[in-house]
Amino acid sequence: MGKYFGTDGFRGEANVDLTVDHAFKVGRFLGWYYGQKHKAQIVIGKDTRRSSYMFEYALVAGLTASGADAYLLHVTTTPSVSYAVRTEDFDCGIMISASHNPFYDNGIKILNGNGQKIEAEIEAQIEDYIDGKIKDIPLATKENVGRTIDFAAGRNRYIGYLISIPSRAFKDMKVGLDCSNGSASSIARSVFEALRAKTFVINDQPDGTNINTNCGSTHIDVLRQFVLEKGLDVGFAYDGDADRCIAVDREGNIIDGDKIMYVCGKFLKEQGHLNGNTVVTTVMSNLGLYKALEREGINYEQTAVGDKYVAENMMANGYSIGGEQSGHIIFNRYAATGDGILTSLMVMEACIEKKADLCDLAKEMTVYPQLLKNVRVADKKTARENQKVQEAVNKVAEELGSEGRILVRESGTEPVIRVMVEASTDEICSKYVDQVIDVMVQEGLTVEA
Repeated sequence: MGKYFGTDGFRGEANVDLTVDHAFKVGRFLGWYYGQKHKAQIVIGKDTRRSSYMFEYALVAGLTASGADAYLLHVTTTPSVSYAVRTEDFDCGIMISASHNPFYDNGIKILNGNGQKIEAEIEAQIEDYIDGKIKDIPLATKENVGRTIDFAAGRNRYIGYLISIPSRAFKDMKVGLDCSNGSASSIARSVFEALRAKTFVINDQPDGTNINTNCGSTHIDVLRQFVLEKGLDVGFAYDGDADRCIAVDREGNIIDGDKIMYVCGKFLKEQGHLNGNTVVTTVMSNLGLYKALEREGINYEQTAVGDKYVAENMMANGYSIGGEQSGHIIFNRYAATGDGILTSLMVMEACIEKKADLCDLAKEMTVYPQLLKNVRVADKKTARENQKVQEAVNKVAEELGSEGRILVRESGTEPVIRVMVEASTDEICSKYVDQVIDVMVQEGLTVEA
């Protein structure tokens, strides 16, 4: 990760960590970088945060000042920007969003010409420009100044694309949607109603400050209660930019990303569409997912935490499905990035084709109890590589055997070591997590929070 760009773009509190000056410089660099051999065309989308408009205008100013044409999708989802880049021949795409973060945060996600997260080398060059390490970029003049173009039609094409994917209509299915007062508010209802579902929507009235506030995929109990009260067949909750989806079945059970990958991975295999007979996960997926996949004769591969790494693995190997426990799922046949609304359509497709309720399909996977504790340390590398700590971790792994696992990793953004144990009971998880943390304390590796 770089100074400004992490695994999910340039993110921070608006006008504190991420300022309009940063956004202007990002626009200036991208407009120049992609416009060296032709007039660059760059598409921009944004979520519903109040600051998203501010950053949109700053990016547009930077792009057009460097001679690029800026195409505005307005309020839309991250995957719709990815779709527009891939299908409309744009040089790159920009999404203004901090995903599931609170409204006062924001972020700039940059997508390459394939609709995937931009290469780290380009992010590094942008950082150098922001920090003044790259010579001044020339300003466009006269007829070379870029234009700003309304591109709401691009969002409508994306909606049409989503509607075209399911092989059957959702007639008479009662579906609940929690749009998190975010990007899905402008798209999700239209898709499900066009597919003839009886659609019940909550949290689709954004006011600039209520995105992700007690709603959406990070507050799934809100949708759970709604599904039970309304007697719905299924519910789907999205995050702020709608690249994640968590489901709720008719009995009120929460179906997270791991269970979605199991249900959809098994369905794809049955349909002959599971390329390489493999599902791609991060190391944080639940042990229950791996045991369920093994039972079905499905292989899996693990990547580092971050959908970026899942996407890279899938692209390199041509795999069909991969994702994270958080509900960021990639279906390679239809999209280049995680897409919450697409994920909900694929879950619906599996249920309808198999004539089964989601609760029946998902209960085939048993979730193992999981405990994760964050330990603040003076130095992450020193703590992780400490001999006594490693011995403690190895001892836990040996005692757990095939009925559990331990994962100790460094946080990518904080001076923290994350200790996670999965086992058959909560008590066993707690015992082994504390056992490793106690060694860190004894070795003098921890610091007060």
